[in-house]
Amino acid sequence: MDKKRPRTRIQMKNTAAIMEAALDIFSQHGFRGATLDLIAKSSGLSKPNLLYYFPSKEAIHIELLSGLMETWIAPLRALDPQGDPITELMSYVDRKLQMSQDYPRESRLFANEIVQGAPRMFISISEDLKALVDEKSAILQTWSDDGKIAKVNPRHLLFSIWALTQHYADFDVQIRAILDGHEEDPFEEARHFVHTAFLRIITP
Repeated sequence: MDKKRPRTRIQMKNTAAIMEAALDIFSQHGFRGATLDLIAKSSGLSKPNLLYYFPSKEAIHIELLSGLMETWIAPLRALDPQGDPITELMSYVDRKLQMSQDYPRESRLFANEIVQGAPRMFISISEDLKALVDEKSAILQTWSDDGKIAKVNPRHLLFSIWALTQHYADFDVQIRAILDGHEEDPFEEARHFVHTAFLRIITP
């Protein structure tokens, strides 16, 4: 499809349907397990019609990942160096956990790409994300040096926040199977536990 020309309403509707279907398929089956046939069927379009909008499975996957990356790093961008350090970090933890609750498919899509070696987004990770992490780590290091937060390794603190909050999206099936009805909403108790854990880690 010629992306330079304004898209019609039906083209925008079909593109949105493809993206929604692809998010479901890729998050469930990963890149290797997903097929154009599955995406076309889920989107309600024929395979030839789908190929009018995207020339390949990889093109759809890249489109999804491109939109996801900015959404995924937005909470880290929002970390304010002028704000109260404890408040800023706990707000970041809360936003990341909320994203896992609101965007579980997107989280699994991202995780699947990383597990495969990030072949379609390595540049974004090694350049854009790394630059942002370097910038925010410098802020965390300053807060730590000034005694405003505990002495922690900034990057490993961020890794820990990512790991613990995104776990609730990426391993949702495992969590719910183990809880087996003990908690009506796993995120309610998770929010209390995660908040308490990181507050103890970062408080001087």
